[in-house]
Amino acid sequence: MMILFNITVMILMILIIMMLINFIISKKMFKSREKNSPFECGFDPMSKNRLPFSLSFYLISIIFLIFDVEISLILPMIFLSKYYYYLNYLNVMIIMIILLIGLYMEWIEGALKWFK
Repeated sequence: MMILFNITVMILMILIIMMLINFIISKKMFKSREKNSPFECGFDPMSKNRLPFSLSFYLISIIFLIFDVEISLILPMIFLSKYYYYLNYLNVMIIMIILLIGLYMEWIEGALKWFK
């Protein structure tokens, strides 16, 4: 029991020492508005007039994310197909039908058009 207490105290001491070293080393010497502002890729933080974000790019990335999740759902079913053939076939077909209905609805809405 005493060994566990000693190890805990040593770990806490090491953590406190590491936190103090980090606090001492991480002091910024030069305070500037540009260095303290958050970095956003593709945007100039010093200008106020930013370009609007492309909604089409956002929608295409969401569609990619949906199909990426779909792949991760269907891939394990391939390995289980020799055990539960009909059940896996039914699950894959339901997932594909839902995705195709969603894709058709996005196509009808015009979300897949880059130029309007």
